[in-house]
Amino acid sequence: MWKPSGITSVSVTFLVLVGFTMAVPVQSLSTDQVQERPSERPTTEPVGTQYSIAGASFLVVQRHRNSDASERTLDEAAARTVVEALTFMLDHRKDYPRFDESMNKQALQEVVIEPAVVNQEGKAFPFLVARTSQPGQVRLLISAEFLRKQGYVGHPEALVPALAKEFQWVASKADTGAKLQPSSVRSDLAKVPIRTDEDIAALSAGERLNLLRALLGRYLHTVDEHNSLHGQPHYEAGTNSLITPAQPDSTTKLYDIRVREALQKIVQDPWFMTHTPKAVRSLLNGTIWNVAFVKIDQRDWATRTRVSSKTVVVGEAGHTIQPAAVLVNTFRLAAPDDSFYGDSNGLPMGALSADQLARVIAKEIEQNIIEKSMRGHVAQDEQTMPK
Repeated sequence: MWKPSGITSVSVTFLVLVGFTMAVPVQSLSTDQVQERPSERPTTEPVGTQYSIAGASFLVVQRHRNSDASERTLDEAAARTVVEALTFMLDHRKDYPRFDESMNKQALQEVVIEPAVVNQEGKAFPFLVARTSQPGQVRLLISAEFLRKQGYVGHPEALVPALAKEFQWVASKADTGAKLQPSSVRSDLAKVPIRTDEDIAALSAGERLNLLRALLGRYLHTVDEHNSLHGQPHYEAGTNSLITPAQPDSTTKLYDIRVREALQKIVQDPWFMTHTPKAVRSLLNGTIWNVAFVKIDQRDWATRTRVSSKTVVVGEAGHTIQPAAVLVNTFRLAAPDDSFYGDSNGLPMGALSADQLARVIAKEIEQNIIEKSMRGHVAQDEQTMPK
């Protein structure tokens, strides 16, 4: 049985009552768990109302538009629905792993309910995760218009599953920095801060992570430059379930974030420096300049290391490198003779968590990056590039 919290305000007190059966027990919440107060945001931003939820490190902010009383009432109802859904998720965190992870990391700065949500290109979204100026924290934007059209307003129990899915973006995006350049652009290679193997061995985990972040987007790219995942479905992590993308580029963006999260684990977690040191070095010394999910139907391999046919001069010392790309075939399974077969648990590559993906990528690099002749596989690889 759903037992929502009381939501109180200085000027208004209301209680949302919704009843439904859940698979997990729900305890009633005290009437002072959620408090409403005027937004303290700068006056340059839209006027809003803040809701604080007991036990939450983030605020829920409802943006107001210049509308009549009836539309304002609808917006307030949407905000109450979101608050009730989040309150329930906070009470049952272990049932929502990515939400729980986000709470543990304090990755969510605030939840903002906008009349409508659009990105910088003007595309409308039901939900959107945006980075903030605070490192490691993001903002979750929710469209009130979407909530009304989908019939979620007044039904927080229906909103919870959709809201829970968004926290894979919250958890992942909070861990990754913004892209500095489009995936096809690499410039100022002489200023790329690659390091020698000796330097890398002496770095701390934090220094390796900072170095990786300096390389991401500028030199080390995490998107398939042939755009083979455009419009394709993506897997829900840990399952064989395919999900239709909300936008044509949603799958590309999701796997971009997952790869970045995996790479950060590789350079920071001591396990990788001990068991796959070659992989750690190759990500930081310029040997690899692309790690990405792809869709290549005509090949049944799960991962492949491809060496570029051209050389580049990188770094202040002017190192000449024939860089490699590590490709992960999204819809393929690992073969029994793959070194990472046991790490995949029988799942397609696109269904792996960031932790699983980190081991898959590291083991692929460790096994194949040196064994590749700098010319030997190029001709064969070019025949099977994503179309």
